[in-house]
Amino acid sequence: MPSLRQLIAAHAPLLVLDAASSRVQTGWIVNAEPGGSRWASSDEETGVGLFRSIAALGIDVGEAGAFVFCNGPGSVLGIRTCAMALRTWNVLTPRPVFTYCSLAAAAQALGRSDVSVIADARRELWHHFALGGTLRRVPATELSGELVMPENFRHWSLPPAGLTHVPYALADLLPRVLDANLLAATDAPDAFLHEEPNYVTWTPQIHRAPPPRAS
Repeated sequence: MPSLRQLIAAHAPLLVLDAASSRVQTGWIVNAEPGGSRWASSDEETGVGLFRSIAALGIDVGEAGAFVFCNGPGSVLGIRTCAMALRTWNVLTPRPVFTYCSLAAAAQALGRSDVSVIADARRELWHHFALGGTLRRVPATELSGELVMPENFRHWSLPPAGLTHVPYALADLLPRVLDANLLAATDAPDAFLHEEPNYVTWTPQIHRAPPPRAS
């Protein structure tokens, strides 16, 4: 897994897209030096906020050497909206796409293996990541120790007791994880899933009127 510093050296400028939280964040990274990147964000829904934040950067997407994309966990709709934009741009001009995990990035920035970063996975389940481990989905009853959640991440279940929030501002976070092995190449950007959906099959039947009652 390459680091962000390695990607900058090989592919800059990079366009970064992150809609895992309720705030869309976009970045234009030219080099790894202080001042070598520009950032914009929007609190509008992703279909609008993504393109307004890119416009605020004043860039030409066609000049990007590669895309860096957060595939979750987080807002599935927001993440898939970003993925759709990437697939469309890559039809016009194919470029490398790299993904990263929102919770892993937050954990690397914290730099503490005794803290678990979580996000709501619904149905009383939580996405869970701690340094030295892997991204898991665990029941609320199995959460323990010090727990944090990135700010502006939506939740539907009651948060566990003692949960605190940590900043999730990429302009500050990514420079602190330049050398972490966070990124993975992908040919098909999409939202992260722990497993593929399992659909129930059914056999269609023609609706028929009930038989007449016996007199």
